[in-house]
Amino acid sequence: MLDRLQALADRYEKLSELLCDPDVTSDTKKLREYSKEQSDLQNAYDAYVEYKDVLEQFDSAKAMQAEKLDDEMRDLVKMEIEELSGRRDELEERLTVLMLPKDPNDDKNVIVEIRGAAGGDEAALFAGDLYRMYSKFADAQGWKTEVLEANVNDLGGFKEIIFMINGKGAYSKMKFESGAHRVQRIPVTESGGRIHTSTSTVGVMPEMEEIDIEIKDNDIRVDTFCSSGAGGQSVNTTKSAVRVLHVPTGIMATCQDGKSQNDNKAKALQVLRARIYDVKRQEEEAKYAGERKSKVGTGDRSERIRTYNFPQSRVTDHRIGLTLHKLDMVLNGDLGEIVNALTMTAQAELLEKGEQ
Repeated sequence: MLDRLQALADRYEKLSELLCDPDVTSDTKKLREYSKEQSDLQNAYDAYVEYKDVLEQFDSAKAMQAEKLDDEMRDLVKMEIEELSGRRDELEERLTVLMLPKDPNDDKNVIVEIRGAAGGDEAALFAGDLYRMYSKFADAQGWKTEVLEANVNDLGGFKEIIFMINGKGAYSKMKFESGAHRVQRIPVTESGGRIHTSTSTVGVMPEMEEIDIEIKDNDIRVDTFCSSGAGGQSVNTTKSAVRVLHVPTGIMATCQDGKSQNDNKAKALQVLRARIYDVKRQEEEAKYAGERKSKVGTGDRSERIRTYNFPQSRVTDHRIGLTLHKLDMVLNGDLGEIVNALTMTAQAELLEKGEQ
């Protein structure tokens, strides 16, 4: 690992030189490319620089310990060695995690799809709760949220809502949310006070640029129609809503919430690219599913991942056996503890694979 870290440090320092080169600073594409690469290396570089400094101090302290010292100085040196040893171990653990293979999509924006599943109106209301939960989580991270498509039911819930979260690292923190989310509570439509179980599905996909997923004009069919509101009533008389079909795969995307037909087409193509990538990703992962299934799941929306139990104010993530008794806080966007636990589990699995 030390050789890899030194190579990383050499590359980081080379990038610092390149970013001062007039030929690079005058080339927007190269400047952006090198800046991003250096930013990606920053945390590992800083930790490695500190690690080397700690090793030098540790060696110096050990050498001093071998000298003839009075009792007071010997105790001070011993204390310093213990502190440096602890810091060295912490940095080694951190560097091990930082050097794990990185998901190339981690820094991307995400497109999130939430749909009411089993439970009718109650499932749609819960889909609305999940949308608000993710919106508040995004706000807390300093990210921006934009609705791309929404199908509202008569009670104000969502039969379906598709939205984008724009922010660095959005996919890294949202990618484990894909799956079936289950709610246990007394629905507003229940007159007898009985607890019902309903589900909504969540799909999280990294935003794909045109260079990532190429969609040829002759491979798509574009249809326009009048947008509609809750209950299906028409909300305008112009055909501003757009439906795009990718003929080779049969994958479709619709958008009607934009300001114009061109705006809706651009957003529909964003969703289409993400869906095409998501299908390809799941097909690739299915090939290896027989070898090993990740503890944090496959990202399949049919897989039940979490239960929100209102009577007990409990949230349970079934993949890692995590239970929190702070339902209100979680639904208000406090997902940090869950996200961190899922991330650590994924990292632990990568470490385990690396050791085998």
